[in-house]
Order: sequence, then C-alpha cells, then structure tokens
Amino acid sequence: MAAAALKRKVSAPRESSGKRAASGRLAPQDVSGGGGDRAGNAVVEGSIVRIKMENFLTYDSCEIFPGANLNMIVGANGTGKSSIVCAICLGLAGKTSFIGRGDKVGLYVKRGYNKGYIELELYRRPHNLIVSREISVSNQSVWQINREHATQKMVEEQTAALNIQVGNLCQFLPQEKVGEFAKMSKIELLEATEKSVGPPEMYKFHSDLKNYHEKEKELENTCKEKSAALEKMKQRNERSEQDVQRYYERQRHLDKIKMLERKRPWVEYEVARQEHEEVKRVRDQLKQELKALKEAQAPMTRKIQTVERQCREQEAKIKEKGTEIKKITQECKQKQDYLERKDKEVEEVQQRLRMKTDEEIDRQKRISNTKKMIEDLQDELNTTMNSDHVQPEIDQISSALRKVQQDKGAVDSEKIDLRREKENLEKEKKNVMANIKRLEDMMHVKEANLRKRFKDTYNAVLWLRQNRNRFRGHIYEPIMLELNMKDSRNAKYIENHIPLNDLRAFVCVNMDDMGAFLSEVRDKQRLKVNAVCAPSTSAAGRQPTRPIQELQTYGFVSYLRELIDAPEPVMSYLCDQYKVYDVPVGTTRTKMMIEKVINETQLRQIYTGEERYTVKKSIYSNKIISSNTQLRDARFLTIQVDAEDRRRLEDQSKEVTANLQAVEARIAEFSERQRQLERKDNELRTKKKELLEMKSRRRQLEQKISTKNDSLKQMEMDTINLEEEERKANVKMKAIYAQKAKIVSELTQLIRSCLTHNMEKVGSVLENTSLTYQKTRLETECKESATEQKMKEQQYAELDEKKRRLLNMCKERMKAARQMCDLDPCQNDIPSELMTAFQSLPNTLDEIDASLNEERSRESCFTGLNSSVVDEYKKRKQEIENLSEELNRKKSELENYKLNISQVKERWLYPLKQLVEQINEKFSEYFCSMQCAGEIDLHTDNEEEYDKYGIRIRVKFRSSTQLHELTPHHQSGGERSVSTMLYLMALQELNRCPFRVVDEINQGMDPTNERTVFEMVVHTACKENTSQYFFITPKLLQNLTYSDNMTVLCVYNGPRMLPPGKWNLKAFLRRRRRVQVHN
Repeated sequence: MAAAALKRKVSAPRESSGKRAASGRLAPQDVSGGGGDRAGNAVVEGSIVRIKMENFLTYDSCEIFPGANLNMIVGANGTGKSSIVCAICLGLAGKTSFIGRGDKVGLYVKRGYNKGYIELELYRRPHNLIVSREISVSNQSVWQINREHATQKMVEEQTAALNIQVGNLCQFLPQEKVGEFAKMSKIELLEATEKSVGPPEMYKFHSDLKNYHEKEKELENTCKEKSAALEKMKQRNERSEQDVQRYYERQRHLDKIKMLERKRPWVEYEVARQEHEEVKRVRDQLKQELKALKEAQAPMTRKIQTVERQCREQEAKIKEKGTEIKKITQECKQKQDYLERKDKEVEEVQQRLRMKTDEEIDRQKRISNTKKMIEDLQDELNTTMNSDHVQPEIDQISSALRKVQQDKGAVDSEKIDLRREKENLEKEKKNVMANIKRLEDMMHVKEANLRKRFKDTYNAVLWLRQNRNRFRGHIYEPIMLELNMKDSRNAKYIENHIPLNDLRAFVCVNMDDMGAFLSEVRDKQRLKVNAVCAPSTSAAGRQPTRPIQELQTYGFVSYLRELIDAPEPVMSYLCDQYKVYDVPVGTTRTKMMIEKVINETQLRQIYTGEERYTVKKSIYSNKIISSNTQLRDARFLTIQVDAEDRRRLEDQSKEVTANLQAVEARIAEFSERQRQLERKDNELRTKKKELLEMKSRRRQLEQKISTKNDSLKQMEMDTINLEEEERKANVKMKAIYAQKAKIVSELTQLIRSCLTHNMEKVGSVLENTSLTYQKTRLETECKESATEQKMKEQQYAELDEKKRRLLNMCKERMKAARQMCDLDPCQNDIPSELMTAFQSLPNTLDEIDASLNEERSRESCFTGLNSSVVDEYKKRKQEIENLSEELNRKKSELENYKLNISQVKERWLYPLKQLVEQINEKFSEYFCSMQCAGEIDLHTDNEEEYDKYGIRIRVKFRSSTQLHELTPHHQSGGERSVSTMLYLMALQELNRCPFRVVDEINQGMDPTNERTVFEMVVHTACKENTSQYFFITPKLLQNLTYSDNMTVLCVYNGPRMLPPGKWNLKAFLRRRRRVQVHN
C-alpha cells in the first residue's frame, strides 16, 4: 500500500486549536529530485512531486508529497482541502478567476500575515522543476524557478511546455467551477478537449481552419464586391465613350480658335506698323517747313529784343528816382513827427504850471478847513463832562456780567447732562425698536404663509387693518396669526387639534361686528373667509379636571393651553370650543403605557410624541373604544413669536418714549433760560461799552486837536511861488519854439528836393511809354508771322505724339503676339510651323473675326463637356485594368486558401473524429456499467463552418426516457456531476496533460452513483502510464474498493492534534497494529 504524509499547523482565530495533520498509505519509494517511478509506474513529466505552503489561506506550514497516480484528498468541510487546489493553481501561474474565489491574489495570504509562500516541485527529466511564488497582501508576487528569480511569463512558458493547463476545465476542475462544466457550450467543450487530450497540433489546426475560413469568406466577399465594381465601371465607361468622341470634336474647333487667336495679334501688329511708317513720313516733311519759317522771322526778333533792352534801362531809372523820392519822403515825415513832439513839450510845460496853481489854491482851502475843524473840536472838548463818576458804574456792570457767566455755565452743564441722557434713551429706544422689528418680521413670515395658502383671508386682514374704526368692538386677526407657540416643536399638537378652518378664522367679541364684517368681506368682496365669536363669559381661565402633576406618572408634561400664548378672547374661544385646557400632551413613555393611560385616566383626548388618541365610551355597553391617528407635521405655527416678550418690549418702548419726551422738555426749558441769560449778557456788555467810550472820549478829542494843529503848521510851511514858476515855464517854451523854427526850415528844403526828383521821374516814364508802344507794334507784326509757325509746331507735336503711340502700339502688339504664340522675347521671326499654319488662315482682321465667330458658334454647340469626362474615362479605364489584376490575384489567393483548408481539414478532422470516437467508446462503456446510456459525438450544422464544431454530450439515466443533451437545466445536479465525472474519466486514458484535479464533484451524487463513479476513478486513474489524478472529497462511503497505486491524503482538524514536528506516521501504524494484535 502506498502512503504519503501531509503536515500543517493552523492558527486561525475561528478554530479552537491550531493543530492539524494528515495521513495516508506509505509509498514503497520516493521520487527523488532526479526523477523516478512510484509504485513501479512511469511518472508522467509535469506530475506534481511536492507541494509546500506557508501562511497560505489557513495553513501556517504544510508540505505534501502526492503519488504518481490517483491522489485521494479526504477531510471534513473547512479543513483546507480546496486550499491545496488553490495552491496548485496559483503556484503554476493560474489566474484567481480559474479558482472562482477571491479576485485578488493578496486575499489568499493567511490572516494576520503580510506574505504567503507556495512551492511546487514538478517531475521533469533530467532534473525536477521547482516553482515558487511569494504573495504579499498588496497583491504583488515574487517568482522563482529552481531557486532563481523569474517572472510570471517565464513560469507560464515552463508550464505550457509541460502541457499544464490550469485554465482548462477538462484538466483542472475546482469546487467553484464544477457547475460551469455543464454550462460549457459544445464549442468550448471541443476546444477544451482538443487542448487536453488531442495531439499538440490538433488545436492549432482547428484554430488555423477557423482563421482560414474567415479569410476565405472575406476573400469571397471581396471577389464578389470587386467583380460587381468591375462590371459597373465597364458599363460606365461604355456610356462615357460617346461623350469622349464629342469632346475630341469640340477640341478640334477649340484648336482652330486658338490658332486664329494666335494669328490675329500678328495681323494687328502689321496694320499698326504700316500706319506708323506713314505718320513718320508726314512728320519729317512738316519739320523741314517749320525750319524755313523760323529763318525768315529772325531780323524782326532782334529789333524787338533791342527795344526791350531800352525799356529795361528806362524802368531802372524810374525805379532809382522812386527810391530817392521815397527816402526824402521818409525824412520829411521824421521832421513832421519831431515838430509834433515839440508841440507836446509846450503843452506839458503849460500843464505843469496849471497844476502848481491848482495845488496852491487847494492848500489854501485845506488850511481854512483845518482851522475850522480845530475850532469845532475845541468846542466839543469844552462841552464834554468829567469821567470820574463813570468808573463805579462800570465796576457794578462788570460784577453783574460775572454773575450772568456763572449762571450760563450752570445751564450749559445741565444741558450736557440732559443731552447725554437723551442719547442713552435714544440708543435704548433703537434697540427696543430693533427687537420689535425682529418680532414683526417673524409675523410677516406668518403673514406670507397665510397669503400663500389663503389669499382671501390675507386680503381680509389687510382690509381689517385699514377699517377697524368701523366696528364697536375689537376684531382679532386669524387665530394662526394671533396664536404664538412657546416652543415651535409643539406646533404639530395645536395644528392637529384645531381644524384649519378655525385656524384661519377671525375672532370677534361682538356678534353685530361679526355680522357686519362677514357682510363686507363675504357678500361685497366675495372673499372666502371664516369668523367666530368669543363666548360672552370668558373661558380662558377654566381649570383642567385633573392637575398635570397627577398625570406626570403617565409621561404627560403639559396641557395644550400651556403650550400657547394668545389674546384673552382667542384663548377663551379655544378653551370653550376645543377644551385646550383639558387635553394633555405626553411623551414616548405615554405611548409605551397607552392601554393603562386609557383605562385609568378617563381622558377623552390624548397626545403622545407622534400620535393622537381619541377615547369614547359606549352608551350601551360602557365599553371603552379608542382610536389613534398619526400626527401631521406642522406647517403654519412653526414660527415662534414670544407674545410676553413683545408686550414687554412695547411697554419698554412706551416708557423710553415718555422719558425721552420729559428729557427733551427739560432741555427746552434750559435752552430758554440760556437765551434769557444771553440777552442780559448782551445788554450789560452794550452798557459797559458805552460807559467806556464816554470815559475815553475827552482824551481822544485832545489828541485830535493836537494832531490838527501840527498838520496846519506843516501846510502853512508848504507855500508855492507862482510868479517864479510862471517865469521858468516861459523860458522852457521859448527854447522849444526856437527848435521848431529850425526844423521847419529843414523840412522846406526836403520838399523842394522831392519836387525836383518827381519831375525827373515823370520824364523817364514818358520815354518808357514811347518805347513800350514801339515794342507792342513790333510784337503785333511778329505775332502774325508766329501764328503760322505755332500752328505748324502744334501739327508737328501731334504727329510726333501719334508716331510715339503707334510705336508703343507696335511694341505691345508684337509682345502680345509673341505671348500668344509662346515665343521667346528675343526671337524676332515667326517659327516655320506657325507660318505654315497661318498660311491656311485668313489674312485680314475682318476675315479672322468672321472665322472666329463661326468656330466659336460651332464649339458652343458641344455643351456640358469638359476635360474631366476624358480624365475620368482614362482614369476609369486604368482602374478597370488595375481592378482586373487585383481580382485575378484575389481569386488566386482564394484558391490557395481553399487548397490550404482542404489540406488542414484532412489533417484535423479525421484525427478529431477518431479522438471523439475513442472518448465516446469509453464514455458509453462507463454509462453502460451504471445501467444508463450516454454517448458523445462531433456536432456541427455546416461542415465548412469550423468555428461551429462542438462536442455534444447526450445522456439518459432512466430506461423510459430518450437520450438528452447535457445542459445546466435538463438534468439534475447529481446527474450533471456523474456525467461530468465520467467524461473526465473517459479523457483520463487519452489525456496528454501531466495531472488532473477534480474538487468535490461527488457532492450531488446518490450513494449508488457515487460508489460506481468512485470505482471507475480508482480503476482508470490507477492504471499504468496514466497521468496523475487529484480527487478531493469531504466524505467517502464505506467498503469502497481501493488500489495499491492510489495515495490517500487525510486532512485532520481538532483541538488535540500533535504539532507537525511530533507527528510520526510509522509509529502511529506500529501502535495501531499492536492494539489490533492485543484485541
């Protein structure tokens, strides 16, 4: 019997003990690092020799040595059997999705550790392959191959070389993927089978066939498309051929038009050249005539030049005399200006004499006036009394002024104190009014809610505020405005207790007022408004039937009346109509003991935290009936306005206003007292000023008299001698008159000289006039001769200009003709080919124009044609040739693909059919041994659609039914498990893979099927030359058949397990035998 040991230490918190062990049958020999056989069987390359795990899932440390054939891993659920499957998959570079557990590799590290470790040793000649993987909780992995660093890709290459396919359900079937096997489509099952048991090239041939078939379909579609396009292009070119011929005919007309247009500039040039030669001949003839005419006119021109020279000499003399006359005239003007200045000097001397005379007269007057003023001041001094008696009166007035100043200071101090008190009162009033405004703003919010919800009621409120004087009693606004919650959280109780119609009702204290009010707003204004009348006897003070203290044991905290503030009539109406004084409000505690409250308190209405209870008593049976409703959320009374605070603020405002008025009245009294003191102060100061002036008047008069006497003496000393002044003035005027006489004599001489020069200038002017007449006569005679000359010169200029224009025209037409013919500017002669072409064309402009018009008319008949028609025709013709070549190439390529498909299909399909037949033979045999039926076939709807090939499994488990295809829905879970297991067993003997893993596939089987399947597994997997097999199960039936070539690995878990280092399987077996012997 073969055996292997599995050792593991576990310290997971969910387990009561951290000790586990496994045992199995002992193998006769181990597989060394260099390879070897187990149980005498050849070991398949890629088989697992050893599995080592550290800190992996629930394992602390574990090392497993599987057998070469069937390995039965047995253990209770949760002991860690599937962890070995996970280690095989992840250790061989499998993806977490192959396992079907956690999607992150870091989740497979044992809890409480940062890293886990997996090591697998695979059998391979000449040396085993050791693959290790270190996993971190951060989902990072470190790979090693034979203790050397490697990458995941290198590991994948090594496993692929050994034909290990952990992603193939036919080779690796974890517990979580068992159900997916039955869900595999026929196509997927075929691919998995090809990879698992087919020859290495089979799956490649299948893939090539699918690719070839896809390419074949693409080429067929391409050939069809290109054939259709080629035919379409040929048809289009046939339709375009007639347009091309018409285009070429039109082109011939255009070529002739072009040649005519080329010749026309040369004809125009020749016409211009001939005209230029004729104009040049006429111009040269006129030039000779003009020369002869100029020679005959020369003597007369010289005589005119002589007269012009004499005229210029006389004009020079006239100009010279004019300059001398101008100079003399300027000197005369200077003499006249000098005489005028002398006259002004005489006037100035006479003026100064008059001023001296006036000054002396004024001095005499001032002396007289000063003497009179001195006399008047002396008289006033004599009448002014003595000032000795004034001083006592001044002292008395000063004392009175000091008293007034003291009284003014006291009044000012009082006014300052009162103003400070006034400022404090104003600040206090401002604060009070701000608080009142804040409350009014809250009332405005309530009014806004009223306007939004009940617009008619709001309009009635506005009307009432403007017309209160029309009613005898007071009408209160709607209850929802007059009512104020002490705590807004209790608003829901009031809104649920008082109907909405009454919340928006006006409250009247007089029935007549209510009738008049409703008549106005309802009948006249058509407003939907409610109004109620407060009871004549106030009910606001009514007492509850039981004090609230007695109800506190039931969780009640208050009656409804204590939750609100309202004017007395409004509160009276609510107490009378809705008994708010006798309806208590409770808490959650009340809700919890509501039955006791209803039975013991005899209350008719009760409010708890979120509900309203109404209690009634049957008049027939005296049975108590209660109903409860959920409280609605408050919508109108949530705005809290403290009425007591508002009344207090209004009283405070009135008090502050009264105090402010009293302070202002006292300030007015002190202001009046201040004005009286000011008037008295002004009167005393005025009287004092008069007395002081009276005291200083005599001294002032004495000083003025002294000053006037001094001024009088000074004026008497400043006398003027008028006779001496008159004598000095006469001497100055006599000297001025002598200077004037000399200047007049000089001026007379200058005037005489100016007259002489004027007479000489007049003689020169007369002589110049005579010469000018002579010159004019000669010029007239010459002009008649020059007219003819000028006319000829004009004709000559016109002819010369015409010659220049014709020359330029010839050059331009020559240039245009060369450009039209694309000739080199340096080329003078017309090329011979153009001359030959021009000879067949007309030679005059009229004939050329007629031919052009004719050719253009013919060309215009070919409408709708352009060069693109020909270009498209040629381009399409080339495309037809290219497309034909490409179509032939594609057809050749298509034939090659069909040949390849035929060859590959022959190499793929026949071996595949043989393989499927072998699998079917084993599969049917296994089902027959279970008294059931099953078969496998290669299924396809179309032999040419290679991607639709698949393996179809059909089974029946009852004789009365037909074969049905294996699907996730038709068969039961146990039937699917049996079918899956038998299919895998059918693959076992054909399998190329080194090992196969099947995890807990027997879970859904009944005992009979499980026993049969188990025996088949043992029989098949323990044959020689079969691949390694891992069969994981949590349970085994009793009295099963076992084989010496199988290895049983038992996974134990319990609180009293030995540590892995102390576990000795051989010692355990010896003790077991001794016990059996003793028994």
